[in-house]
Amino acid sequence: MQIKLYDKLLDLSSPVVMAIINVTPDSFYKNSRTFSDQPILQTVEKALGAGARIVDLGGYSTRPSAEDVTQEEEIRRLSQGLDVILKEFPDTSVSIDTFRSGTVRNIVKNYAVSMVNDIGGGTLDDLMFETVGELKVAYVLMHMRGTPKTMHECTDYDNLTGEVIRFLNKQIAQLRALGVVDIVIDPGFGFAKTTAQNYELLKNMSCLKELDCPILAGVSRKSMICKLLDVDPTEALNGTTAVNMLALMNGASILRVHDVKEAVETVRIYNQYIQS
Repeated sequence: MQIKLYDKLLDLSSPVVMAIINVTPDSFYKNSRTFSDQPILQTVEKALGAGARIVDLGGYSTRPSAEDVTQEEEIRRLSQGLDVILKEFPDTSVSIDTFRSGTVRNIVKNYAVSMVNDIGGGTLDDLMFETVGELKVAYVLMHMRGTPKTMHECTDYDNLTGEVIRFLNKQIAQLRALGVVDIVIDPGFGFAKTTAQNYELLKNMSCLKELDCPILAGVSRKSMICKLLDVDPTEALNGTTAVNMLALMNGASILRVHDVKEAVETVRIYNQYIQS
């Protein structure tokens, strides 16, 4: 399995790591906040050196109860980050983490961006699918309910895994009809799901393989780990590594993480395990 990222193909026959780069002052994991040029450059350099294959740049924190950020400010933050990253590392495959089609249109017009990572899965902006289809970029389709402010109230499911699959399947069909070829699916750990539901979905994640798209797992330092282990995000690296291994064993092709070195090592151990 492979996806096209801008002008090159990314082979996903072996799982890869996506590095989280937050150009925000309020992301839930404070050590990931980089909002000036030198910290951005240092964080990206460290991530690429450790083996990240994609850099995911976000200018809008989607943690529960996060403050709203105007589209203009989101674009300014992303532009600042991209100016730094692509000047020093022009061959980097960059994803932008946004749910706004206007942000996508502005950024893709001005920068060599490879992918759009949309937490809303097309539900937060009616023009997102049309925009992605027109601009011919890869797209991460995530499952969620509500908005970042209301998602904690939207956790009532009759059949969680079945509902996630039905949602993703419906959205994939819409994307395909608009000419979107390179689609990655994300079950949306932590978005409109309780701790128990997150682990239920993790256990059943291999069921998403029937959708025939690469699967992204984004569990890094999230509340599903912190609440279970009674730690804060700064203490959640060991738990993240454990959950990442479970995600790989259940079909993840991309791990979206704050800690690239540890995730790359997890992938290496997983590959050795399945080849033995």
